[in-house]
Amino acid sequence: MEHTYQYAWIIPFIPLPVPIAIGVGLLLVPAATKSLRRMWAFFSVLLLSIIMIFSADLSIQQINGSFLHQYVWSWTINNDFSLEFGYLIDPLTSIMLILIATVGIMVLFYSDNYMSHDQGYLRFFAYISFSNASMLGLVTSSNLIQIYIFWELVGMCSYLLIGFWFTRPIAASACQKAFVTNRVGDFGLLLGILGFYFITGSFEFRDLFEITNNLIDNDEVNSILLTLCASLLFVGAVAKSAQFPLHVWLPDAMEGPTPISALIHAATMVAAGIFLVARLLPLFTAIPYVMNFISLIGIITILLGATLALAQRDIKRCLAYSTMSQLGYTMLALGMGSYRAALFHLITHAYSKALLFLGSGSIIHSMETVIGYSPEKSQNMALMGGLTKYMPITKISFLLGTLSLCGIPPLACFWSKDEILNDSWLYSPIFAIIACFTAGLTAFYMFRMYLLTFEGHLNAHFQNYSGKKNSPFSSISIWGKNGVKAIKPNFVLSTMAINNNKSAPLFSKKTYPLESDNTMLLPLLVLVLLTLFVGSVGIPFDFDQKGIYFDILSKWLTPSINLLHSNSNNSVDWYEFVTNAFFSVSIALFGLFIASLLYRPFYSSFQNLDLINSFVKIGPKRIFWDKIINVIYNWSYNRGYVDIFYATTFTRGIRGVAELISFFDKQVIDGITNGVGITSFFVGEGIKYVGGGRISSYLFFYLFYVLIFFLIYYFIIYYFI
Repeated sequence: MEHTYQYAWIIPFIPLPVPIAIGVGLLLVPAATKSLRRMWAFFSVLLLSIIMIFSADLSIQQINGSFLHQYVWSWTINNDFSLEFGYLIDPLTSIMLILIATVGIMVLFYSDNYMSHDQGYLRFFAYISFSNASMLGLVTSSNLIQIYIFWELVGMCSYLLIGFWFTRPIAASACQKAFVTNRVGDFGLLLGILGFYFITGSFEFRDLFEITNNLIDNDEVNSILLTLCASLLFVGAVAKSAQFPLHVWLPDAMEGPTPISALIHAATMVAAGIFLVARLLPLFTAIPYVMNFISLIGIITILLGATLALAQRDIKRCLAYSTMSQLGYTMLALGMGSYRAALFHLITHAYSKALLFLGSGSIIHSMETVIGYSPEKSQNMALMGGLTKYMPITKISFLLGTLSLCGIPPLACFWSKDEILNDSWLYSPIFAIIACFTAGLTAFYMFRMYLLTFEGHLNAHFQNYSGKKNSPFSSISIWGKNGVKAIKPNFVLSTMAINNNKSAPLFSKKTYPLESDNTMLLPLLVLVLLTLFVGSVGIPFDFDQKGIYFDILSKWLTPSINLLHSNSNNSVDWYEFVTNAFFSVSIALFGLFIASLLYRPFYSSFQNLDLINSFVKIGPKRIFWDKIINVIYNWSYNRGYVDIFYATTFTRGIRGVAELISFFDKQVIDGITNGVGITSFFVGEGIKYVGGGRISSYLFFYLFYVLIFFLIYYFIIYYFI
């Protein structure tokens, strides 16, 4: 056992040969390197498979023996300052290693086909391999400084991957937005790290936890300073995991290739923030204000992400907001002290969301057959529909991922989300109500996405988007006190009507989507199996005489839970479990029912349904319905107005301050400087005409100016002092 742990330091270095070899090969022998480009995908998968086997072995040892291992060596020693580097293998590390390895393998295998026709194929695999190495280094780090180094490397790789198609202005803008937004969080993280070094004198996790707890117990530290430094550490996680209010980069990150979206949203960048909070949770639990702050940010993010996903047309952006909301559940669980539930949901969500993103990539890949290469159209759900008969395997996998995220048993996310909802009732009834309501919203927008994509007819064949009636961009009125105020798109109603509208086709010759190749379907099927069965690691399977159960995940996390003194309770009452599960599943089923009512193709003919007619007929009810639809649509379409607020407050505000400073610099500072120079010039020009070369004249003027000076001085002394 000890022998295996001794070689854990090599894990972050295993993926590095691929980007190094690609870079050297393109520099020295570019033709040969490009001709053998499929070989690099094979080696990328092979090296990550080695990491997965290594990580699985470490995890099995931990489950059987609860074994922890840490090794550090000194890097810099100067008087009282010592900086050490090393690696830490504990349950949290092993969970993250398995997530990164399994999702990474699926993404790499999938990308070999998805990116096969892209000119940047080699660059893609170099970036993604270096990103995996950075993330592996982050999760095995033994101190805050080491985490910060790999934290920045992960951010750099995300910048490169989001802006992979940098020739497209929107992609270049998206990667810059992600980079700048994360710089805000990274600056807070750096300040927090330095603050805790000032307080404790150490960067090592265990020293940090022990010293901080001792200082708090002995009342030897300023509580305001401690809370501020802990909050700054959390700010780094807020930006990286796209939590409110630093979430604005996440939907724009969808401009990168779809496999990158799957990797970022499941196992790397956004998971890094959750990992950091989980790693520092023993520190945060000693500061109640910070725990409350974490839970508050989590519940706001849950609700905001779900409401922003309600009316999205872009399939990847809808999934992006779903990621934001689901990570909010994980952050809420961490803020409540439910360490086990948080990591459980991180696992189940990672596999379900990877399945959904890769499924969406399969859909987009096939829609390009119909529409051509146009991300604005191939990702638009209003142009989809009816894909069931063309893509049955993708449809089944996408449906299972959708139902999992909705919280339908026995799929993975049901077990973890149900546990978080149950813990939230014990923590705060208000938070619990919001979390349960958002669970219903999640079921609604996820099933809406499925119905718009796979049910009905292929809308691209029946709609030319030329402003015809009932197009997805047809309009309804927004009513105000003085009548119609504006015209806005009615996405919800028109999407229901589109399936019966067979207007002029988009193309003269119809083309149809095709099911993806086997190399893209195989990762989907593997992720389907994981989505079906990964929830079993956290459900009861063994009982003792007292009726208390022990599950694999609890055994796995026992050392960390003991360190945290967590509130997690491993006992189960089956009657209570079934009751709570019935409540959460009922909420999810209600959301599915509402989505089916509004988006199912056979409900699109309004004149045959008295129930819907009662809402949409002309009159007060129609006006009321229009108002609700437009409020929801505008809120979602405008991203909750957060981006507009930032653009108005920060972008324009900072630009205005910069212009004011520029004006002051040019007109005042430069004006004074230039004025002195010009005055000296004119004075010199005037004096040269006064001078005649006679000393008596110079002496006369000198005495004259001295006399004036003394007169002024005497006047000031006499009248003012």
